[in-house]
Amino acid sequence: MKILQVLTYYRPHMSGLTIYVERLSRALVRQGHDVTVLTSQYDPALPRREIVDGVKIHRVPVLFRISKGVIMPTFGHWATLETWKADVVHLHLPQFDAPGLALRGRLFRKPVVLTYHCDLQLPQGAFNRFVDGVVGGMNRIAGTLANAVVTYTRDYGE
Repeated sequence: MKILQVLTYYRPHMSGLTIYVERLSRALVRQGHDVTVLTSQYDPALPRREIVDGVKIHRVPVLFRISKGVIMPTFGHWATLETWKADVVHLHLPQFDAPGLALRGRLFRKPVVLTYHCDLQLPQGAFNRFVDGVVGGMNRIAGTLANAVVTYTRDYGE
């Protein structure tokens, strides 16, 4: 099966979310699946494409950042191409771009699985509260469009 994993940051960025997706992707490859990770090229020194432990990594260039968020003008193009090639799309939230990906999955008749890892919690400040609200809204839209929503804590499951 061709599985597309989508998240804002991926390894070598270090977070619980990136480690989770890295371990899941490696395990799926070991089971014989074709796994592609679509993510940001948050560090220009990272290669745009590489294969690590059988996992294909496709990093999209970042034009600029807004707090922890990244603006990637070509992300939509690559999201369309990678979604078209996939058998299933697995989104990892929080992610501002998730509704567009979930919609692509629906349009291309690809099942969309959404794993809700955590809420976005930026530092204090009016602008950051606004960003938190926008991303939270985008997450809810993506959840509505997804075929399945996965949580692994009771706090987010309820």
